[in-house]
Amino acid sequence: MPYLFTSESVSEGHPDKVADQISDALIDHFLAYDAKSKVACETLVTTGQVVLAGEVKSDAYLDVQDIAREVIRKIGYTKSEYMFEANSCGILSAIHEQSPDINQGVDRKNPEEQGAGDQGMMFGYASRETDNYMPLALDLAHKLLLELAAVRRENKEIKYLRPDAKSQVTIEYSDDNKPVRIDTIVISTQHDDFDKDEQMLAKIKEDMIKIVVPRVKAKLKPELQTLFNDQITYHINPTGKFVIGGPHGDTGLTGRKIIVDTYGGKGAHGGGAFSGKDPSKVDRSAAYATRHIAKNLVAAGLCDEVLVQVSYAIGVAKPCGLYINTYGTAKVNLNDGDIARKVEEIFDLRPYSIEQRLKLRNPIYSETAAYGHMGRDSQVVTKVFNKGKQTEKKVEVELFTWEKLDYVDKVKQAFSL
Repeated sequence: MPYLFTSESVSEGHPDKVADQISDALIDHFLAYDAKSKVACETLVTTGQVVLAGEVKSDAYLDVQDIAREVIRKIGYTKSEYMFEANSCGILSAIHEQSPDINQGVDRKNPEEQGAGDQGMMFGYASRETDNYMPLALDLAHKLLLELAAVRRENKEIKYLRPDAKSQVTIEYSDDNKPVRIDTIVISTQHDDFDKDEQMLAKIKEDMIKIVVPRVKAKLKPELQTLFNDQITYHINPTGKFVIGGPHGDTGLTGRKIIVDTYGGKGAHGGGAFSGKDPSKVDRSAAYATRHIAKNLVAAGLCDEVLVQVSYAIGVAKPCGLYINTYGTAKVNLNDGDIARKVEEIFDLRPYSIEQRLKLRNPIYSETAAYGHMGRDSQVVTKVFNKGKQTEKKVEVELFTWEKLDYVDKVKQAFSL
């Protein structure tokens, strides 16, 4: 029987994502000036206020206020009427030194025996549903908001947009789990104030349906374009007026959008957030490693869909276990347990090995903090820190290394594909 599946996304101006981006900007700056930094920092944003808290072990000194303001400015909170503005918001820092009790469980004389920064389980997922091996509903939800942000910055076709926004996409699937059509699209976008509410709402709805959605559709493959139809139910700003938004409308906290960050409800999630954590925290690094494994397994033709779980004990390098679920789509004559044992031979899942393989000690995290950590394009870029200051530093880094298909040949060889 056909069924519906839904995923949501939130924009870079959503208060929780503002918090994530500030936390990850701090991570990047610490790593740019001291690659051995151990950092766990949380951010809270509300009306006219930013609070930074967390633990740090680093030789780097940062102007955390300046970093936070630059992030807020880049997102687009630059007007006083937003009640949260880059130049005028108050910033309180309560960042302090990391507990030596925690650090002793992570650092080792032999780097390869570096212990996990915490206990827990992490999941990776991949599917043939899209070219980037991501669930389709989430991929479309992200694309809607990326296009909305592009329209806002262009300030040509639509001139009333503010930074805060959310999207949601519901897709109908056939009995054999193939997407048939888009059933519902939800877009809620913050906007400037208008004199006449009814005219404003009608204008916003028209612009979303006739400008933003077609721009997204035009960038998709023909087979995905056919999923758009005249029967789509649109809910555009369904509560009505959305002038008060961002941190003034809702308090934002680091780590509250973990499903948006990963797979939109497909597969599973271990519960640990990513942003604000250096790669010794396996909540982050092992989630990237399991995505890397999942994507390479599917791309190699081992299966059409896969969920990968790894788990750790704090202070212990060797994982407690590796679990793989191919949902009955495996193309080899092995059960999932046997597949997991072979995967363990291909991918070293000790924390230090993950850091080295995926180059996670580089300042690569600001780019992950909005529109998903998974399904992005791996690319080499040059990043500039403290631009125009005496401490300015340029660093060439490779982003989203866990999205590379660099283990496909090894998987094929191991499984005789």
